Amino acid sequence: MSTEKHPAVERPATPAGLRSQVLLETLAAFAIGVAFLGLPAGLTVGPNWLPLVISVAVLGPLLIVGFFERPKYHIARRTRAGMQILLTAALLSSVALLVVHLSDSRFQGPLAAGGLLRAGALLWVSNILIFAVWYWEIDGDGPVHRHQHGHPATDFLFPQQATGQPFAPGFVDYLFLAFGFATALSPADTAPLTPRAKLLMMSEALISITIIALLVARSVNVL
Repeated sequence: MSTEKHPAVERPATPAGLRSQVLLETLAAFAIGVAFLGLPAGLTVGPNWLPLVISVAVLGPLLIVGFFERPKYHIARRTRAGMQILLTAALLSSVALLVVHLSDSRFQGPLAAGGLLRAGALLWVSNILIFAVWYWEIDGDGPVHRHQHGHPATDFLFPQQATGQPFAPGFVDYLFLAFGFATALSPADTAPLTPRAKLLMMSEALISITIIALLVARSVNVL
């Protein structure tokens, strides 16, 4: 009897069946960087082009390698998680700077009328995109794990799951979840099941309501 041990097979970072979904996720991350380009000076820590440069530098090569080679799954996932943490930190810092500068008379020029509306809209859209990617990455321990185990959504309960039929949530499903929660500030048709999902949704709602409250308060002052 042979006792030779075979090395464990490393899971591909981007299975063929997930490539279109991973492409959507990467485009969402790039869109966040583009949104930061439109923020007025003073609302970002560092230059406003930095999030886009970091996204392209980190996710661009990862996307190309994932499509044509087999990078290690855990390295790819940790890289994406690190990218998400950086983008989330950029969003939180920009919202904090908006709160600080909104009452600063020296900063009224960049945030006058259309500038305020543009900044708030860009941060609100970035909030949706960032948390859509978070939901996509955490649910069922990640898209690759879901793909290899029949696409079970274990952190969220989608309405399609109530029918008992197989359901594979795609990135657009998580994008709609993030949009609905940022708009209604409560789950629309998909419920969070785990503590981490609930904490993420609470964070998204807090950021969303902060941005909306700032826009309303500033609009009242302008009027």
